[in-house]
Amino acid sequence: MPLLELSPSDQYLIASGDTPLLEVWEALPLGLFPPFPPVELPGGLNGLLQRGGFGQTFFFGAEVLGLTLKTPQGRTVQAGGQVVKNVQGYDLVRPFVGSFGALGEAVSVTLRLRPGRASVFLRRPLEPTPEAPSGWPPSYLRERTPPEVGVQPRFLWQHESTLFAFHFGHPKEVERFRQAFGGEVMDSPVDYSRLFPHGMGVGVGPLRDLRFSWADGGAKPPLPAVFQKLASAL
Repeated sequence: MPLLELSPSDQYLIASGDTPLLEVWEALPLGLFPPFPPVELPGGLNGLLQRGGFGQTFFFGAEVLGLTLKTPQGRTVQAGGQVVKNVQGYDLVRPFVGSFGALGEAVSVTLRLRPGRASVFLRRPLEPTPEAPSGWPPSYLRERTPPEVGVQPRFLWQHESTLFAFHFGHPKEVERFRQAFGGEVMDSPVDYSRLFPHGMGVGVGPLRDLRFSWADGGAKPPLPAVFQKLASAL
């Protein structure tokens, strides 16, 4: 489960698909951040990419610069590269992200790193209401973000009745977000992998982000016909 290459100057890293998420966090120098919050989830980087990321409030696919994947037919395919504008061959990176394993497994992954001079990890209570009972849609998270915050956090998610946010950037922006969001400052990462002994899938569960509610042994979203054709051609 190695970190294969790290370039602080070019702001990217290459790691094997089975690398745990928190292992990536531990390897990064101060001031660089990966495209996922400081949490552990099942399946390492491969699982994260197959599910389309976690908790992000931005387009996750743009943060994956390249990957080497093993297709369902057993072929090894390399897609993308180490730079943002790599256009060699067909772009299989973005279809792979969020494909829930239909296009294979990531053997190695190249991720873009983002700079930030400050960061904050926050949590605060979030009580259900009659208008938002258990199982409410993930979009409800965005509605419960205080309108006075004025800064969209990089990551936002909910575990049971607690709302979590992680943000990084300029120190003044981060401090403004911290004061507006309120709550308690987290001083350590969170391991959610124990919540999913049978795998992490879509369904009514204790963990939610802006895209899905995540359940132990949950389902995979329906596969579009174009993805089925692509998977059979790889």
